[in-house]
Amino acid sequence: MTLVQMQPRSANANPAHRTVGDAMEATGPQVCDDMTVEVALAVMASARAGHLLVCDEDGLCTGLVTRARLTTVRDSAAYTDQVRLRDFLGDRGPVTSPVTTMAEAEHAMRYRRLDALPVVDDQGSALGVLALAR
Repeated sequence: MTLVQMQPRSANANPAHRTVGDAMEATGPQVCDDMTVEVALAVMASARAGHLLVCDEDGLCTGLVTRARLTTVRDSAAYTDQVRLRDFLGDRGPVTSPVTTMAEAEHAMRYRRLDALPVVDDQGSALGVLALAR
């Protein structure tokens, strides 16, 4: 016999009203935007992560980079070992709020062809990551 623990359904169980805050994952590795591409790839490999959250010198989330994006930058003709994350991230990248509905977030991610999206609070600090299920 297998023991099954039952839990009551919460008020947020309705998928139409689920928010990003209900579905986000822990933030995972965070790095500063002055890190070079090579170091970021090494951090990602050692953390066995598919993405890194990038923060500025004030600790505010400026975006998210994936291994594929870093590899593309590294393999480009313009690449040098001095290229830093801030050089290709530009201004604050796409982020979402924990109170955004899942439907809105999924639509935005599919429209922008994103696999993951940083979740930030009102001040811009990273709270977690929303990733599309595969």
